[in-house]
Amino acid sequence: MSITWNDSVPIYRQLHQHVVAMILDGALNEGDPLPSVRQVAADFQINPLTVSKAYQELVDEQLVEKRRGLGMFVIEGAREALLKSERERFLREEWPVLFARLERLGLDLKTLMREAHADKDQANKEDQS
Repeated sequence: MSITWNDSVPIYRQLHQHVVAMILDGALNEGDPLPSVRQVAADFQINPLTVSKAYQELVDEQLVEKRRGLGMFVIEGAREALLKSERERFLREEWPVLFARLERLGLDLKTLMREAHADKDQANKEDQS
């Protein structure tokens, strides 16, 4: 787990978002344990209460569960629940702003897809050389 802290957002929120990203990316799967509070606190030199607060939010959101004496574990269905909520949030909050910017710049989906594929092809060529 590596994180670069941003001074404008509380550390517990950043840690929370990092764990969410790990679940979405498949780095943490259903049934996987989260690193212990003590380990995360030591690794990042942060207060264990900060880690506990981030983990408690994940419990409150029903993404992880506490197992007495064992630690915290990603619950079944966490990734699917996150995908659903993150997609809804993207469409509600981020997409309208992004769409408005695309229109202002005169970009359409066809152009964006062409550019994305060109960038991907270029990256593949660089990887092969």
